[in-house]
Amino acid sequence: MKLLIVRHGDPDYSIDSLTEKGWREAHYLADRLTKTPADFYYCSPLGRAQDTARETMERLHRSYEVLPWLREFQTAIHRPDVPDRLMNCWDWLPGDWAEVPEFHRQADWLTHPAMEEGNVRREYDWVISGLDELLLRHGYRREGNLYKVEQGNNDAIVLFCHFGVESVLLSRLINLPPMLIWHGMAAAPTSVTTVVTEERREGTAYFRMTAFGDTSHLYANGEPPAFAARFVEKWGNPGERVD
Repeated sequence: MKLLIVRHGDPDYSIDSLTEKGWREAHYLADRLTKTPADFYYCSPLGRAQDTARETMERLHRSYEVLPWLREFQTAIHRPDVPDRLMNCWDWLPGDWAEVPEFHRQADWLTHPAMEEGNVRREYDWVISGLDELLLRHGYRREGNLYKVEQGNNDAIVLFCHFGVESVLLSRLINLPPMLIWHGMAAAPTSVTTVVTEERREGTAYFRMTAFGDTSHLYANGEPPAFAARFVEKWGNPGERVD
């Protein structure tokens, strides 16, 4: 089984939709996804993800199923550098998280006081429970860190969603703490991340990522990837955000 995790196009958060660039990206994404139609399509309930999926679905004369837990990962914590206001749990300064041992361990990252204060575990458990239920629907039951194959298949499944929740999905599939994905990887708008099952012994499967954040459909059309989800490469670079 193959999962294609697609981030929405360049966002206009003020209207929960896409920028002009984002609509172009969604068009080029549709060029790509319609060449190899999937078996199932699922989408976030948020507008920017649904707008990204629209042209692909219209061209294929297909529809997606909305899954509430595919919305952006929504939490509120007091980040160390801004203790006076609430921030999302998945955007920290490197100097505040990189040397914290528990953030590098899948079993411990939720025990950090900031995560406990924000009840991040409740949101995380909701998302991964939704993912586990979806995979079970498609024949793969989570058992420990592996999957029991109840009905193996070669289906292709597309998930239209958001970078924050994409990282949570990957953390479950390949057993990594999401802090390492949130801060060590960046999925550009309309990028496609591919994760496939490996059933090297009959009845037991694991998921392996074969591509992360692929934007080849943009390069093929001369469209540079958007800078969303990234921060300044060198201090002082114009037009690149710090926070």
